[in-house]
Amino acid sequence: MGILEVKNVNKRFGGLQALGDVNLSVAENSVHAIIGPNGAGKSTLLNCLVGKLIPDTGSVMFDGQSVLGRKPYEINQMGISRVFQTPEIFGDLSVIENMMIPCFAKRDGAFRMHAIESTATEQEIIDHAEQVLEELNMADKRHMQAAWMSRGDKRRLEIGMCLAQDPKLLLLDEPTAGMARADTNNTIDLLKQIRDEGKITIAIIEHDMHVVFSLAERITVLAQGRPLVEDTPENIKGHPKVREAYLGETA
Repeated sequence: MGILEVKNVNKRFGGLQALGDVNLSVAENSVHAIIGPNGAGKSTLLNCLVGKLIPDTGSVMFDGQSVLGRKPYEINQMGISRVFQTPEIFGDLSVIENMMIPCFAKRDGAFRMHAIESTATEQEIIDHAEQVLEELNMADKRHMQAAWMSRGDKRRLEIGMCLAQDPKLLLLDEPTAGMARADTNNTIDLLKQIRDEGKITIAIIEHDMHVVFSLAERITVLAQGRPLVEDTPENIKGHPKVREAYLGETA
């Protein structure tokens, strides 16, 4: 039994079968990648994982609790954080101000965090935000306006804002999309660090196979809304069903 369990999930949009009988089990403190061609149902599945979409049938359980029909703040309180394709930061604020936002939210009781209590003073919140920036090697950018950072640094900041909430599960939707290779490699290094600490489960949707094979321990391949194969990266690389789905090649 994984920390995240998807069972017999089906989702239709009119005449389109977006997901068909999807089953997925993500082991605790692992990195599980979900890949597939465009239109395979990856984003639809991710939206089901965070309660944004409710499947027509099936269940999505996280840590023994259903996520279906829950509001975003409830999903967050359960210990799930999501990173979107486009970095969701406040461009008109500084880096340190962005990092303080989840800390202030915790003080108001909306989020859960390991290092900040709901009675924390403003200075304690600043200190915690500074600590997270140090861990991200971004302390030298603390006073920079976030809008002026590179896409890679914006992504790093957003991941840090998620980590500040002490999640059990980090969902990453195309985290390296549109990045230069240097920024992609920096993001991979950060996610490897998170993975190697063994405290957070990561589920990632990603088109860049270099990223997938650098990070994932298990890979689920979707095609036309259905699970095609699930296996280790080593076995996925040359799998005939995967080659057929991506390249149109038959064995």
